[in-house]
Amino acid sequence: MTALLGASVAQPRTIRIARPAITTAQWQRRYVLRAALLDIAVGLVGALLGLLRFEAGRTGIPYLVLTVLLPVAWLLSLAVCRAYEPRFLFVGNDEYRRVTNAALWLTALLVGSSYAVNFELARGYVLITLPVTALGTLAGRHLLRHRLHLARARGECMRPVLVMGYERAVAGLCGQLQRLPHHGMKVVGALLPADRIRAGALSDVGVPVVGSFDDAAEAVARTGADTVAVLACPELDAQALRRLAWKLEKSDTDLIVAPALMDAAGPRTTIRPIDGLPMLHVEHPELTGARRVVKTLIDRFMAALILVLLAPVMVIIAVLIRRDSPGPALFRQVRVGQDGQPFTVYKFRTMQDSAEARLAALLEKDEGNGVLFKMRLDPRITRIGRTLRRYSLDELPQLFNVLSGRMSMVGPRPPLPSEVELYVPDTLRRLAVKPGMTGLWQVSGRSDLSWEESVRLDLRYVENWSLTSDLVILMRTLGAVLRPSGAY
Repeated sequence: MTALLGASVAQPRTIRIARPAITTAQWQRRYVLRAALLDIAVGLVGALLGLLRFEAGRTGIPYLVLTVLLPVAWLLSLAVCRAYEPRFLFVGNDEYRRVTNAALWLTALLVGSSYAVNFELARGYVLITLPVTALGTLAGRHLLRHRLHLARARGECMRPVLVMGYERAVAGLCGQLQRLPHHGMKVVGALLPADRIRAGALSDVGVPVVGSFDDAAEAVARTGADTVAVLACPELDAQALRRLAWKLEKSDTDLIVAPALMDAAGPRTTIRPIDGLPMLHVEHPELTGARRVVKTLIDRFMAALILVLLAPVMVIIAVLIRRDSPGPALFRQVRVGQDGQPFTVYKFRTMQDSAEARLAALLEKDEGNGVLFKMRLDPRITRIGRTLRRYSLDELPQLFNVLSGRMSMVGPRPPLPSEVELYVPDTLRRLAVKPGMTGLWQVSGRSDLSWEESVRLDLRYVENWSLTSDLVILMRTLGAVLRPSGAY
């Protein structure tokens, strides 16, 4: 191959990657087994709690039978809804969505069966057992995934991947996977077109070039990769991909085809075959409609509920702020909302009342992302302010913005007018939805994010939002506010 490429082309080195002690198939089987055992235990706990609901004197034999059978039925429901398939586990919202679907199907089956056999099933049993089982399973799956992500941050439980494509596209994908190890893909080598192989290619992302497109099967054997990711390029047309799939089939190597690196995923993308050719159909994001109305209603209900529950805490915080330094307890600032409409955002004051006047003297010490001023040890922050920022308690008054309909519980970060003036046309897409109290930026690093990464996360949310993803982000927010990283 080198002779055909000419003397100017460097011959790829023979790369041998150290094989992991546990293969992908092994740790995936262990993960699924743990999930199944956890689901059975949660189902049993839910059934027992439902059983304890009954009054003395009520015959409990049918419910004892239900208590024994429910964990098995729950396991089968999850299996039927494909909640144990590896492609739906480990990352993303599909796993949680399938658990929810399993709960709905089991509820319908239980109620329908009791009606069919003329058995008067107590509503209390259903209303206790099934919600406890579903919520317990969701919480357990979240904990399992959290443990897996911690292991992946240490370089464990990763899938070795070979990437095929042009240098720029390969480098982009490698950079994303390195920044986000929880996806579980470790690039062990790259395959480039034969005429583009050169010494030092992709060295900036630390990925060796192990051959050309024709060397895919041999490179899989050398590197121990169990997945080949193909990026869009003219050389890999339908016929070439078909031949590649035949080669990889012999070694049971997974083939992933990425038509383009774009932030559209989940329910927005579907495969529609046309005369045997798989076409990736991308739906428009749902920026209006019934689900948006439901999201608004949920936002306002949650904001009202949290305000009622935390009203005493907010009063105490306001008193502490007033005692710590002179000035009002609330800080008001103009931000830009949906469709570029300005509004006043409310926060607890965390800085001295003269903070704005002292900003110019601190600009040279900016540690932010190049657009927003951030300083880890900002002398303007008060003592109580540091604690409020540490746990994001300063943002609690934004619940009033949510209640008024100007903000959402989950969404892009509300930008300053000065930020919006610097937006390029693509960045204006952030303003297509309401800004949120929390979002992907909050659970992914907060102030530690670069400007480009912050924009990318906000755009990803706008393009792929769903009620399920909002729930997941809200659950992850609790862990984010308890971590000190990015909170300054």
